[in-house]
Amino acid sequence: MLFDFDSPVERRGTGCMKWDEDPSVDLPLWVADMDFKACPAIVEALERRVAHGVFGYSMPQHEYYESIIRWHSQRHGGHYEKEWILCVPGIVPAISAILRAMTSPGEGVLLLSPAYNCFYSSIRNLGCRAEESKLQRVGDSFRIDWADFEARASKPDVTLFLLCSPHNPCGRVWTEEELRRMAEICSRHNVFVVADEIHCEVVMPGNRFVPYSSLGADFMRSACICTSASKAFNIAGLQNAQIVCADAETRRKIDRAVNIHEICDVNPFGIVATEAAYTAVGAEWIDALCRYIWANYETACTYLHENLPQLEPCRLEGTYLMWVDVSALGLSVEELCSRLRAEQHVWFAPGTGYGTGGEGYIRINLATQRQNVTQALERLTAFVKKLHA
Repeated sequence: MLFDFDSPVERRGTGCMKWDEDPSVDLPLWVADMDFKACPAIVEALERRVAHGVFGYSMPQHEYYESIIRWHSQRHGGHYEKEWILCVPGIVPAISAILRAMTSPGEGVLLLSPAYNCFYSSIRNLGCRAEESKLQRVGDSFRIDWADFEARASKPDVTLFLLCSPHNPCGRVWTEEELRRMAEICSRHNVFVVADEIHCEVVMPGNRFVPYSSLGADFMRSACICTSASKAFNIAGLQNAQIVCADAETRRKIDRAVNIHEICDVNPFGIVATEAAYTAVGAEWIDALCRYIWANYETACTYLHENLPQLEPCRLEGTYLMWVDVSALGLSVEELCSRLRAEQHVWFAPGTGYGTGGEGYIRINLATQRQNVTQALERLTAFVKKLHA
């Protein structure tokens, strides 16, 4: 089946955060939201649900759980049981509930910095401290500073590790060896692991996503996984996600926090969309999406090499978010992004929003039509030329 990712979709005037937040910006490549229509199987399933005409309180049925279990088993080699799954409206609410259940105010939450910005707000909101282990830049990629990671994990008040896998914003897809080493260190120091695997479908050629659940039952006893079809299938507005927790007592604690936070209800359209996503057509659509994102990345790298060689794009292994070293420009990333937004009407995300490891970097969303990527980089080039004129 052929899928069209090149045709523009008019999103202005739809209450879209990405395009309507700032009407002066006509190339918003900041928030992790795709400009592509959802997989046709999802659209068709939603149309059938709309035709029913009643949209009351809903609860997932057997087919919903089976679609999740089957998908993650067949596509990634992960292992879930139905009773492990707690349904929630989103990954960020899920993380907040897990932090409430598994930490106490004042404790440290371990992160690999730079890290997804909402990790930090969730940690602050629960009265905890972000314990940042800064990733080491090696060539065009990043690796974990294992000595630093273990030193921070061994602190008595560090009780939980928030893992982003694949990693947002650096684009790393962690290998099995790396994941197992993280798990062993956390196990050794009684640190509970929360694996945010929302980007697991968007993996670039030559890389393989390894689910945390594949590491085995021993590690899953002191961990939980957050997952959703929302990011890869562009259905975040349908508010549907899962917490997967194998240990019954831990799951009871998290379920209690989910209810305290009043996030135990899910959207009926999210249920339908998830079931439709996790099908053979959905798999075909995701494969085509990843090829398109990879071509966008290659286009962007070639353009930067030819026109802005002082900027260094980092290797993209997973996600649709390009991490670019712009430190050679001599501007803070806040000033750079602010001026690009005001003067060139293009919006990139400054790296400092992702913790101490983000200084000197910007994040560019590649999940848009290729012409938008090219135009945004052309405007970046015009800005840099004017800057050094």
